[in-house]
Amino acid sequence: MKDLKNLKIAYIGGGSHSWAKNLMVDLAREEAICGTVSLYDIDVKAAESNARIGAFLAERDDVVSKWKYVVANDIEDALTGADVVVISILPGTFDEMESDVHLPEKYGIYQSVGDTTGPGGIVRALRAAPMFAYFAENIKKYCPQSWVINFTNPMTVCTRTLYKVFPQIKAFGCCHEVFGTQDLFKEILKEKRGIDAKREEIEVNVLGVNHFTWLDKVCYKGEDLLPLYREFIEENAEGREGTDKEHWANSSFAQKNKVKFDLFCRYGLIAAAGDRHLAEFCPSDWYLKDPETVRSYGFELTPVSWRKKDLAWRIEVAEKLSSGEKQLDFYRTGEECVRQIKAIFGLGSFLTNVNLPNRGQMPQLPLNAVIETNAYFSGDDVRPVVAGNLPQGVLALVQRICAEQEMVAEAALTGNYELAFQAFLNNPNMPLDIKAARELFDEMLKRTKKYLPYYEAYVKREKA
Repeated sequence: MKDLKNLKIAYIGGGSHSWAKNLMVDLAREEAICGTVSLYDIDVKAAESNARIGAFLAERDDVVSKWKYVVANDIEDALTGADVVVISILPGTFDEMESDVHLPEKYGIYQSVGDTTGPGGIVRALRAAPMFAYFAENIKKYCPQSWVINFTNPMTVCTRTLYKVFPQIKAFGCCHEVFGTQDLFKEILKEKRGIDAKREEIEVNVLGVNHFTWLDKVCYKGEDLLPLYREFIEENAEGREGTDKEHWANSSFAQKNKVKFDLFCRYGLIAAAGDRHLAEFCPSDWYLKDPETVRSYGFELTPVSWRKKDLAWRIEVAEKLSSGEKQLDFYRTGEECVRQIKAIFGLGSFLTNVNLPNRGQMPQLPLNAVIETNAYFSGDDVRPVVAGNLPQGVLALVQRICAEQEMVAEAALTGNYELAFQAFLNNPNMPLDIKAARELFDEMLKRTKKYLPYYEAYVKREKA
C-alpha cells in the first residue's frame, strides 16, 4: 500500500510563477498527504526560487502539511519514482505568443485569448506538441505508472499528444472554466431565491471540448435550473458581470457573459466557458469581427503586452517570497488538483469535469479524441461518465473544432504542416482567402520556427 505521507510529485514547469504557488498553497492545507515535490524547469533559477518559497512555507506554524521542495537536476531526476506528474508550462515565450495573437490582426483577425484555437491556438499547438511528446517518452521510461495532470494550453492537443506517444499513460487535463459557470449559477440562486449554495452543490452534465464546453443539465438539490437560467438571461439581455468584476486583472479579462447568453438563445444549451474563450470557437463575424463588435459583447481582447507586464510583476513577487521579505498568502485557489490526487490514492471519491480520450462518453465525437466531460475519481481510477449527445446545432460547431484539433496534433508530431494549414483554413476564425491565409500561416511558423522540429524540411518542400 502506498505511503501517503511520502508521495513524490514531479512538477514539469516547476518554475511557474502562478500554478506552482496554487499547488503549494493547496498542498499545505491538506493533512492527509505529504511528501516531496520535485521541480523541473528549463529556467533553473525560477525553480530554485519556488523551492525556497516552498521551504519558507514548510517552516510556518499555520500549515498542516509540510512538503519538501527540491530542484531536479534533469527530467530523469524529476520523474524517477514519481507518483504524480504535474505539467504546467508556457510553450515558448510571450514573444512567440505575441506573434500568435497580434500578427493575425494585420489581416483583420482578432483573438481574445489565442492559446487554444484560431490561428494563434493552432501555431501554439505546433510548438507545444513536440514538448509533450518528449514528456510522454520520459514518463513512459521513468514513471509509467504515475498519474499525469496537465494544466497547459492548448489543453486538448497537449493531452492528446501524451496519449498518442504513450497510449497507456494515465493522464487527464484540468481546466477551471466550468467552475466559473457553476459560480454564475450560485449568483443566480442567491439573487433569485436568496440561497447561498456551494459550487459543488451545482450539479452539471458537461459535454464538448476544452474551452468550448456545454451543459445540458444543471441541478441544485434535484431542481432543474435551466428555467431559472432562461429567466435570468431575459432580465439581463445586455449581459452581467460575474463575481470577479472587481478583479485586479479585469481591464484585460473583463466579460459580461453576453456571449454565453447569446449562445443559449441560439441553441437552448448553456455554454460553460468564459466569453473570451467561447468567442474564438464561433464564426468570426459573430463576436470577433472587429474591436467594436467585441466591445458590444462586453469582453476584451487580452493583449500580450498585459501578459508580459503581469509576468514581470509575478517575478518581482517571487523574489520577495523567495527571500523571505514577503509571506505567501493562504488564498483559496478554487482548483481541484489536490482533491483529485487524494481520490486517486483512495482518500474519498468525487465527480468533476476533466479532459480525457473519448471512450464512448460522447458517441457523436471520434473515439480517442480528447474531450471534456465529467469523470469519477476513486482509488487509482479516473473513469469518464457517459455524457450523452449534443443537439445538432451545437454538435456541428464542436465536431468542426474536434476535427481541427485532431489534425493539428497529427501534424505537429509528423511534421505534416500542410495538414496543419488545412486546419488553419478550416478554423471558424479564418475569413481569409487561401493566398492571404498561406502568407499569414508561413509568417507565423517562421516566427516560431525554433520550436518546430520539422520546419526546415517544410520550407524546402515549399521552395521545391
